[in-house]
Amino acid sequence: MSLVVTDDSHIAELNEQYLGRKGPTNVLAFPMAEGEFAGLTPGLLGDVVVSVDTAWREADENGLEPEEHFFRLIIHGILHLMGHDHLAGEEQARAMEELTERLLDASAG
Repeated sequence: MSLVVTDDSHIAELNEQYLGRKGPTNVLAFPMAEGEFAGLTPGLLGDVVVSVDTAWREADENGLEPEEHFFRLIIHGILHLMGHDHLAGEEQARAMEELTERLLDASAG
């Protein structure tokens, strides 16, 4: 797995190029086990890209600790690489959020 920590400008470029969405986002995940070239590197999980600009802004807007929110986004991205998808419905979104928080709590202890 690779982790890229970047800014809003760069993540906005990736967001538009690969997902067709305008503007920055907090985290992107690019699973390597899917798609045309999935068999090339079967041991590689994929790439997680986090915008530190958005992470810090979200933390400030929501009264969160910036470092904790940053780690939350990394966990969220890794869960996407493992096949979790909060966009697949409310039940999956809730399950993904609960798992994210459990993993975040476990990493802090």
